[in-house]
Amino acid sequence: MPLQHKPSGRLISFEGSEGSGKSTQISLLAAHFIKENRDVVSVREPGGTEIGEQIRNIIVHNTKGDEMTAETELLLFAAARAQLVREVIAPALMAGKIVLSDRFLDSSTVYQGIARNLAADPVAQINRFAVGNVMPHLTVVIDVPTEVSLARLKQRASDLPDRMERENIDFYTKVREGYLVLAKGMPERFILVDGTKTADAIEKKIWSEIQARLG
Repeated sequence: MPLQHKPSGRLISFEGSEGSGKSTQISLLAAHFIKENRDVVSVREPGGTEIGEQIRNIIVHNTKGDEMTAETELLLFAAARAQLVREVIAPALMAGKIVLSDRFLDSSTVYQGIARNLAADPVAQINRFAVGNVMPHLTVVIDVPTEVSLARLKQRASDLPDRMERENIDFYTKVREGYLVLAKGMPERFILVDGTKTADAIEKKIWSEIQARLG
């Protein structure tokens, strides 16, 4: 569903390594907007639609997941994202709602492009095809050192860790560095937050930045 005119809603995406605390902060931010009588829609990637959740299951829990190529992974993420944009995000923005997305196109730039070493141009083209003209107004990157990220992953991991939980420290070091490069290169869109602070301190930082930038 392409946007035919400028929407009145706002799309705020959250990015960061595994275990950075995105889900907690999305819930806290949603509460702030609700207090201001704004309609809020929270979504996650991959997922957020019935089709997207089925794709998520293929990406994360498929028994042959370790054989999945980086190109296949990228295209599956893009497919789930395309469905989410047209089924949920674009209509919500047109209706004037605040959309909070746990990951968006920057995840593909970092995870598949940088960490999995796919060429930047094809990744960017596929990203653009998937999202159309729906881009985040703001992107919050919750940054944590790689060692902290992995320690948090171990705490939450089940007896059968998923594909992302099985990645090594070099992979997550590339992920972290990728997000820092993006945040530095596009400061007008990105809000970089220290994820080692308390949840309360992070919440206050994010809300203060969003108020200042969105009004």
